[in-house]
Amino acid sequence: MSEKITHTSDAAFQKDVLDSDTPVLLDFWAEWCGPCKAIAPVLDQLADQYDGKLKIVKINIDENQNTPRQFGVRGIPTLMVFKGGKVEATQIGAVGKSQLDQMIQKAI
Repeated sequence: MSEKITHTSDAAFQKDVLDSDTPVLLDFWAEWCGPCKAIAPVLDQLADQYDGKLKIVKINIDENQNTPRQFGVRGIPTLMVFKGGKVEATQIGAVGKSQLDQMIQKAI
């Protein structure tokens, strides 16, 4: 996994995501989730591609249950783009790099 990807928690969510000066792509994931593992390499590529323009942050829903509940996450992976502390775009389920790229471009 890319060292450009940050792992956050319920406790650090405000600082890592909502207060970020840079737009954030947040990945709600779990260790047991196959589709979550499938998109991990895509997130690594996007972290390199958008370095300095977009932060990629992951939150494990098993270890952090307040944040997914706060944003109504029902299925994983759920990816949300935050800009200025607000959700600009949401994608539920594993998708290809081009679809994620389009979502990011529209949101930032």
